[in-house]
Amino acid sequence: MIRLRGVSRCFTLGDTRVMGLDRVDLDVAAGEYLAVMGPSGSGKSTLLNILGLLDVPDAGEYWLGGEATATLDEERRAELRSRQIGFVFQSYHLIPRLTALENIELPMLLAGFEPAERRRRSVHLVERLGLGDRIGHRPAELSGGQRQRVAIARAMVMRPALLLADEPTGNLDSRSGAEVVALLEELNGEGLTLLVVTHDAALGARAARRLEMLDGRILADTRQEPARACG
Repeated sequence: MIRLRGVSRCFTLGDTRVMGLDRVDLDVAAGEYLAVMGPSGSGKSTLLNILGLLDVPDAGEYWLGGEATATLDEERRAELRSRQIGFVFQSYHLIPRLTALENIELPMLLAGFEPAERRRRSVHLVERLGLGDRIGHRPAELSGGQRQRVAIARAMVMRPALLLADEPTGNLDSRSGAEVVALLEELNGEGLTLLVVTHDAALGARAARRLEMLDGRILADTRQEPARACG
């Protein structure tokens, strides 16, 4: 599903050039569950932005679902982001003035879906994620765990093949974090390709594959027996 070959991305900070990514090669099959780990500045977020078509490499090639993306115009990149990629962020990125349901519906509204279809898909996800009694609440009226579940529903409403999660439990207490991880893993179990950027070693141990990054490079690519909580 994902194929990177020789992907580099350089940033200029004052008089200093920093390699965000340095000749990265990566293959990810559909349905995989990866954790991307490493210290701050190691290239994790740069990799996520490239994979999510939020940024463009300076060199190298990125194929998503067999389509070369490096030379696409912004309109086609936006279409791929909308249809194939979901994003979940540490800070939720919900719109404060919109209700939970309206936040979930927003990607479909922007994509031109009819109101009935928007409502059908959104209500289904609200019920699945246990948010039925919060459907009319705004983000400020929700707990951190509820906000993240709304963010996951928004990411999934377009039925993407790839979900990119950047520190999805970073702002949550342990119980809410465990609930969010369980939900993400449930979606992965249904065939969604899941890539999680995290500093949390326990979360990294739950993935079937772990990438260790440093200085813009993948130092280790390890397949592992996923850790699971005792039940």
